[in-house]
Amino acid sequence: MSHVVFFLVPGVHLLDLAGPAQVFSTAAVFGHPYTLTYVAERTEVPTAQGVPLVAGLDWPELRPEDLVVVPGWQAVTLADSPEIGAPALRALRDHHDRGGTVASVCAGAEALGRAGLLQGRHCTTHHDVQDELARRHPGATVVRDVLFTADDRVITSAGIASGIDLALHLVAARHGPAVAAKVARDMVVYARRNGHDAQSSAMFRHRSHLDDTVHHVQDLIDARFDHPLPLPALASAVGVSERTLTRLFTRATGLTPLRYQQTLRLERAQHLIGHGATLEAAARSVGFEDARMLRRLRARAA
Repeated sequence: MSHVVFFLVPGVHLLDLAGPAQVFSTAAVFGHPYTLTYVAERTEVPTAQGVPLVAGLDWPELRPEDLVVVPGWQAVTLADSPEIGAPALRALRDHHDRGGTVASVCAGAEALGRAGLLQGRHCTTHHDVQDELARRHPGATVVRDVLFTADDRVITSAGIASGIDLALHLVAARHGPAVAAKVARDMVVYARRNGHDAQSSAMFRHRSHLDDTVHHVQDLIDARFDHPLPLPALASAVGVSERTLTRLFTRATGLTPLRYQQTLRLERAQHLIGHGATLEAAARSVGFEDARMLRRLRARAA
């Protein structure tokens, strides 16, 4: 079980907090337990939206596998941000020094900067305060026009809803893209990409739809893409005809079920080849009888 600690600053934006919290609590429902804790420098924390929150004052004992998230807060400029005491900044810094991951949403990057965690690292924040963040923390490399950045266990996101993207990224890194896609589907949100990196998996690229039947079939393919998956069996599993399944799947993803499975096989094979596997070994590992089909798919993708 991993611990996720949210450090709350007065004026915190509810969605900056609730979005990532929902991602991790949903992941827990799907069998990946997380304990969520909320800490602050005072028990009652006012929010930007007027709903007061209650938080603890004591930080739990954290391990390297645990995560600390600093949601953003309401401020016209970062210079107007609330004061953050030395003990809290030290807690952020110490957790990272011990091998833990620290993340921020929106203006929360300012807290990481004050803790010294942006020095020499790439980061981002809300577009309204990106230039100010760069001025206030000249040792940081502020990346514009991305949803989030990840640099040496310091994860920063652009603001508001992008905190969901950040949290989905962390779930994917820990449990695989299929789990993150399942969480995104349950939350009825798009599984979006960083904004400048290539999308990491077809499991994300082709999940930005709301067709439950197609998602169910994708779940089946994701879990067994290296096995034969006849169209009649997939159609039977979701209670539709083969023709209906092909029509629904193509409309939702732009691919047929077979082409989707081949895409997953190709991505996995490319990963194996990049890590030293031969073409033949990679082909067999992902379910091809030999390397001929893999060669064709690679040539088509080139």
